[in-house]
Amino acid sequence: MRDNSKFVGYLFEVAWILPSVAIPIVLFVSVVITAFAVGIRVPTDVGRVDPQALAQTAPFDNPGIREMAPGVYEATVIAQVFMFTPNSIEVPLGSKVTFTLTSRDVVHGFKIEGTDVNGMVVPGQITKVTATFRRPGEYLIVCHEYCGGGHQAMFGKVIVK
Repeated sequence: MRDNSKFVGYLFEVAWILPSVAIPIVLFVSVVITAFAVGIRVPTDVGRVDPQALAQTAPFDNPGIREMAPGVYEATVIAQVFMFTPNSIEVPLGSKVTFTLTSRDVVHGFKIEGTDVNGMVVPGQITKVTATFRRPGEYLIVCHEYCGGGHQAMFGKVIVK
């Protein structure tokens, strides 16, 4: 009589090796497909600015909202420990708004709830993200990167009328 224990042991190893190789491959492929299908991308560095000289550097010397063309706006926002400047931005319904962002001090996040706006705000780096507001209401802006003890109080809003 033959001993089948080696063959059974081999099958048992194969039963564990195949899923442990297949699962990471499936996860990687699904992340790549999702990134292209949904349009997820890493924010690009569109420029540099001295965080200590924001008060003397355009457009950060005058943060706020500016109409660039009919229905097209640029919002310049500075993130600093526990606040966004300006804290409230008003735009008309249907507006396309490009947010030009930088940080005065540490890494912050900039996420507008109910939209696909989600960016990292890094000191010395200018980040741009764009959204079109098709529904009226108030959209909450939150910092999604831990920036210190008062992080939970760092928020703002976009008011669409």
